[in-house]
Amino acid sequence: MKVIDKIKRAEEEGRPFWSFEYFPPKTTAGVQNLFERMERMYHLGPEFVDITWNAGGTSSDLTSELVATAQSVYGLETCMHLTCTNMPKEKIDIALKAAKECGNQNILALRGDPPRGQDQWVSCDNGFEYASDLVAYIREQYGDYFSIGVAGYPEGHLDSTSKEEDFDWLKYKVDQGADFIVTQLFYDVGLFRDWVKECRLRGITVPILPGIMPIQSFGGFTRMTMLCKTFVPDHIKEALEPIKEDDQAVKDYGVKLAVQMCKEIRAAGINGFHFYTLNLEKSTRLILEGLEFVAPRESIRQLPWNPSLSKKREKENVRPIFWKNRIKSYVSRTEAWDEFPNGRWGDSRSPAFGELDGYGTSLKVTPKEAKDQWGHPLNSHDVAMVFAQYCRGQINSIPWSDAISLYPETEAIREQLAMLNQRGYLTINSQPAVNGVRSDDRVHGWGPKDGYVYQKAYLEFFVSPENLIELVSKIEEEPQITYYAVNKRGDLRTNSQNDGPNAVTWGVFVGKEIVQPTIVEIVSFMAWKDEAFELWSEWSKIYEASSASAKVVETIRDEWYLINIVHNDFQDQDALFRVLDSVKTINGFAPVANGSS
Repeated sequence: MKVIDKIKRAEEEGRPFWSFEYFPPKTTAGVQNLFERMERMYHLGPEFVDITWNAGGTSSDLTSELVATAQSVYGLETCMHLTCTNMPKEKIDIALKAAKECGNQNILALRGDPPRGQDQWVSCDNGFEYASDLVAYIREQYGDYFSIGVAGYPEGHLDSTSKEEDFDWLKYKVDQGADFIVTQLFYDVGLFRDWVKECRLRGITVPILPGIMPIQSFGGFTRMTMLCKTFVPDHIKEALEPIKEDDQAVKDYGVKLAVQMCKEIRAAGINGFHFYTLNLEKSTRLILEGLEFVAPRESIRQLPWNPSLSKKREKENVRPIFWKNRIKSYVSRTEAWDEFPNGRWGDSRSPAFGELDGYGTSLKVTPKEAKDQWGHPLNSHDVAMVFAQYCRGQINSIPWSDAISLYPETEAIREQLAMLNQRGYLTINSQPAVNGVRSDDRVHGWGPKDGYVYQKAYLEFFVSPENLIELVSKIEEEPQITYYAVNKRGDLRTNSQNDGPNAVTWGVFVGKEIVQPTIVEIVSFMAWKDEAFELWSEWSKIYEASSASAKVVETIRDEWYLINIVHNDFQDQDALFRVLDSVKTINGFAPVANGSS
């Protein structure tokens, strides 16, 4: 969806709205951490996010990757920065084509800053000189496909000879086809309000989003305002001076100041705000809380999982639960599909999942980070404690989850999961039973308002062959439970009477068919098991090949089973754990002897 359409809808509804800006990190670990942060901040309800583009396109490939992943994997409406600086037309064409292919319909067209080491901006051969040229070119090549934003400067652009000239250039950018304006950072609200009034008097009628940069540190604030030659009112200088050596006090003041600025801007009749996050989460979240800004629930959680905004996946509304914690892997493995499930998981989908790729089998942490968190296990009990510690929040990752913490709905069963892990049931996925909570519920809710949502209790874990025998014998006494269990070799055990999907999440909404967005299904489970077992291999690789730690991890990989269990009586919220608690546990996996860690 185009940003301008989202802005217009919010303005018609008379509600506040906001957006976030991120920049491409310099390291692989930084990129992974940014994706996690973007996914968490998705739940703060931004109308869109934008990704910056460095001078000369030095981060262009990474910017395009971030945009594509944000759109396709995390379901974030994304706006891509695009600059003229040292950018030949051919490179502009490549960037625009990539943006369209991933479903992105939004561009922030900028001239850009001089590349590092240069004081003056100089256009390149076969390039563009001004942002207005870039706007005109995008409109010429793509018509109305893209929503185009441009920058506005409440204190005047540094290169403008006068404010009069600056207003003329802004008006010209809009006349060339810009849909909305995002301003440079500022700290004088009165100056901003006067500038907006002058824009309107000069016939600039498109939406204007004030750029709000929370103060994160005194040094960073000083450098940024000096670089941009931003005017800082005396009351801000006076407030910062006595606390400038106290980083937390500066952050707290930055939040308070931003809240006050936004309130004053709202009083002037402007409801939209663009936050320069600096890739940080806490200050932006606290500002939104301080303003009591809450996005409509249905816009944050249309489905239990974040729908992809890729054009080819726009009708997808059913997914297997197995990749709940590894969304990017699922999207990658199904990217070549011709059709995506809509309404029901059936034969309309492509017949096979793609092969495992580098992402699908890789750990998201470095070997050193992995050892720091997971230690050097010598037996299955040591491994089980790693899983239990993750459930309790004592470590922030395991190989089977991209998330650094459990989902909010898991809080209710956190300790039960930890205890299961201590008994040797190594959990990697779960959801509690939910019996008709309202769709606007802060923990379980999703979909349109005035609806009700349901979930069957679901649990997925690795279990030793000895404990599988005990577990299956107990399951056979429970007609409400269905399961699939498989080992690395593909030996399958199940009590399911058919190969069709079992809906484990569904919603009932006004004037709609019942929606069943999450299912358990045998074909997808068998595709997922390859990845699930391969992650044990990735874990073992962080140790010396002959070490006890490598051997114990590899033994679990080679001998244990992956099992998923559905308790189909969603009205009994404790039923699944009662069954598991009644299973006799056999501690049959002995320590590895004569090895070194």
